[in-house]
Order: sequence, then C-alpha cells, then structure tokens
Amino acid sequence: MSTLVMGVLNVTPDSFSDGGRWLDPDAAVQHGLELVREGADVVDVGGESTRPGAEPVAADEELRRVLPVITALAPRVRVSIDTRKRAVAEAALDAGASLLNDVSASLFPVAAQAGAGWVAMHMQGDPTTMQAAPRYDDVVGEVTAFLVERAEAAAAAGVTEVWVDPGIGFGKTAAHNLSLLRRLRELAAAGWPVLVGASRKSFIGALTGGRPVDDRLEGSLAVAVWAAAHGAAMVRVHDVAATVQAMRLVAA
Repeated sequence: MSTLVMGVLNVTPDSFSDGGRWLDPDAAVQHGLELVREGADVVDVGGESTRPGAEPVAADEELRRVLPVITALAPRVRVSIDTRKRAVAEAALDAGASLLNDVSASLFPVAAQAGAGWVAMHMQGDPTTMQAAPRYDDVVGEVTAFLVERAEAAAAAGVTEVWVDPGIGFGKTAAHNLSLLRRLRELAAAGWPVLVGASRKSFIGALTGGRPVDDRLEGSLAVAVWAAAHGAAMVRVHDVAATVQAMRLVAA
C-alpha cells in the first residue's frame, strides 16, 4: 500500500514556505483543487503559521481564513484542519474537515466528540521560542514516549483514528531531526500510524548547501522516500505531484 500524501495549504500571510500566496480564499480553493488533481489524499488547511518565531493569530481571524476554504474543498477531498485552538477545530470539523492536525497534541476530546481523526504532534516549547535552544537527553525516546502517551489518551477518550507525528523542526536541531528520521522505525513500532512533515524545512536547506526554501524539492523528496521506506504511513508535503510519484515507486 502506498504511503498517503497530505498536501499543505497555508492560508496565512507568514508561513515559512508559501506565506501570502493563498491568503485569498478563491486562490486557496483553486490551489487545493490543484493538489487534489496532483493526487493528494488529504489537504491540510492551516490559518495560523507555526514556523519558528511565528506570533499567535486570533481565533476569529483564523476562522475567517480557513472556513470558506474547508467548506469548498470538503466535498472533493479529505480535509484536515491544522490548528491549536479548540474553537477553530470545532468549527472546521463542523464545516467538513475530518482530520484534526494538532501541533499542541491536546485537542483529542474535540476529535472524539466529532468522530474525526486526530494527529498528535510533538513540539518542545511553542513556535515563538521552540528553536531557541532545543535540548533532549534522548530525543527519539522522549518523543516516542510523549506521542504514545498522547495516542493512548486519545484512544481511551474514543478517538478511533489516531496518528502520531514526531514534529520535525518543532523544537529540534538538525541533529535531532536526523536522529528521529534515522530511527523512525522505532516510532512506527509503537503501533500508531506515523505522519512525517519535513517538506522544505530549514535542515534540508542546511544539508544541501544553503538552498533557499523554494529550492528544496530534491531534498524534500529524499526525506519523504526515506520516511515511507522506514514506516511512515503519510507524509505532509508542499510538492504533491512529485511526492505522489515517489510514493508509488516506494510502494512498488
């Protein structure tokens, strides 16, 4: 079975890769439909950037950004809502999203109530401070233990579809990211489907000679292929068409 591909749709002015490109709702919907045509299994809609240093967004503004896009896309493709806010999660699931991509790893009661899937992501700190000085004694062991605890809590609360995401780049150095990827099978062996989101992130640029964010396709594909071959059940990416082809080859 091919690893699923989640396409990124940021309706924000300040996301690290495509901030501002899809802020207009009509443009966002058209881009979401293009991701569907390219083969995305899920389109992940987010109205608040969680890049390092990002400032929080008010819930009403986040809702204004995401709800029209979710409403338009949900009849055409599975939609996930990328949010840390309970009010936004509830409204997005009501509007047709069926997966809650939760970087706070705390909103599983919302998913349980809505009968939706839930992604628990690991983050050390919060976006404003997470990359200041991330430290671990054993990054793989600590991240795995945290995610297993969160997944078990969600399952106990009644969530029937639980995903775990090691949070590449969320309170991690490049070395931490590489350790998590190198030992990804250990997280997969915990028994919960694994989602990996590494597309275009800064460690890829650093490892490929300082390439800018819009010139990291090859590195992003390499990480997606590695993740799929080492137990990831879904990858979250900006470049959907190329990744879909790569995932089909890995599956074959």
